[in-house]
Amino acid sequence: MDTKVESLIIKFLTKEANLEELQQLELWISNPDNESLFFEYIRTNAFINFAMSKYDKKAAKTNLVRRIKQEKNSFYYSSKIYNAVKYTAAAMVVGLLTTMYFFRNDIFNTDKKNIPVITNNSIEAGTDGAILTLEDGSVVSLEKGASFQTQNANSNGQQIEYKPGKQETAKVAFNYLTIPRGRQFFVKLSDGTRVWLNSESQLKYPVTFIEGESRQVELVYGEAFFDVSPSTEHKGAKFTVINNAQKVEVLGTEFNIKAYKDEDHVYTTLVEGKVEVSASAVKQILKPNEQSNVNKLNNSILVEVVDVKAEIAWKDGIFSFKGKSLKTIMKVLSRWYDVNIIFENKDLESVKFKGVLDKNQTIDEVLSIMKSSTIDNYEIKDKTIILK
Repeated sequence: MDTKVESLIIKFLTKEANLEELQQLELWISNPDNESLFFEYIRTNAFINFAMSKYDKKAAKTNLVRRIKQEKNSFYYSSKIYNAVKYTAAAMVVGLLTTMYFFRNDIFNTDKKNIPVITNNSIEAGTDGAILTLEDGSVVSLEKGASFQTQNANSNGQQIEYKPGKQETAKVAFNYLTIPRGRQFFVKLSDGTRVWLNSESQLKYPVTFIEGESRQVELVYGEAFFDVSPSTEHKGAKFTVINNAQKVEVLGTEFNIKAYKDEDHVYTTLVEGKVEVSASAVKQILKPNEQSNVNKLNNSILVEVVDVKAEIAWKDGIFSFKGKSLKTIMKVLSRWYDVNIIFENKDLESVKFKGVLDKNQTIDEVLSIMKSSTIDNYEIKDKTIILK
């Protein structure tokens, strides 16, 4: 394939193409002689385990051209492109091809016994939302499209931002931000620290921090990504994240903590900077690209090098599963889609899956992708998914 065309495809998939480039790609893909080149490129470079030869390429081309035209008409491009292009491109390709092809029963298996049973196909992807508990104990539901304001904070329903301020007294007022299953949320603390919260998480934090003293928040449970405001901007005040299993002390850095109530391990992944992880009397210094694994049962700490981009992809709308077991993956999906998972076939729990998925897809689209290589069959019944 011509390198210029390859560049056009990548720019389109990552929403970086300008209007002229969209027009060039539309013209190229409209040529029947280029169909096989396009599909071979997708199959080779997007890590998609599909039986491409069974696809209706004519219908696919029609849908692709339609999507390009929609892009041209709206001509909207996100100002924040996820820095790992390979994950974004792969996830978008998955979403694109899912939309195009999954209505076809012959993609994976024409045997009627293996056609998924869907009693209620209304399980959509999660969205922004949270429950805010104020210092006086009152509770506010923060939902997409609804605004909320206090003396110290403003929310548009998708995020909440606290006004910069200095606490002059020893009495600190705390807020709680609780993220239910099927939701995610963003908060900017009064010191400028930014926190992305995943589904089924809770964060406790001061409305304002005491000037000159250590800044401390508590990840009560769940998963959060922290982009900490440097200590140099706060008279050297360190930043600390605690929970019931560990303490993480930082000076100014980016890191992810995963500490769910129903899991026996707490994972801290360092993106940049330097942190010290403490569990009981054990301490470990993390370097970028390292992840600590704290065993809550015996307070031991293991450290290993990980693929950081895969670990934090969730905050950018992507599930990146690299050799994860189905049992682990289904826990993640159950929180985002707010569903229950039943393994009718227990052998599936240990089966590994490697792939990149778009968090905006419906649960049926996600399971259909996995069915191509991992799951024999499944049933969706109300808010329960049965893997067979």
